[in-house]
Amino acid sequence: QVQLVESGGGLVQTGGSLRLSCAASGRTFSSYTMGWFRQAPGKEREFVAAISRSGGSTYYPDSVKGRFTISRDNAKNTVYLQMNSLKPEDTAVYYCAAGVRTVRPGRPNEYNYWGQGTQVTVSS
Repeated sequence: QVQLVESGGGLVQTGGSLRLSCAASGRTFSSYTMGWFRQAPGKEREFVAAISRSGGSTYYPDSVKGRFTISRDNAKNTVYLQMNSLKPEDTAVYYCAAGVRTVRPGRPNEYNYWGQGTQVTVSS
């Protein structure tokens, strides 16, 4: 069982930056693929970024590639999402997720555990 707690959300202007953190409980953090997803009102949950267990591989959709960076610190049981050049369309609740046997990191149903989410609002 893993518990995930996100932090770092807030209100930022267009072009600004935020760094989200997700702290995980337990001693097996390094055995999980970690992902970030987001969900805006009235929309489906959308893949934002994922990182392999060792941190050696990262995955992004085109909508955030070059602006967002995912990283992890297995010693601190924490995964991060650095978001730069933010746009109003990035406004959403951002969720951290952990996957045990994640083959397709862009799919929400490949993840076993989810955090409660943190709100990110980008003003125009």
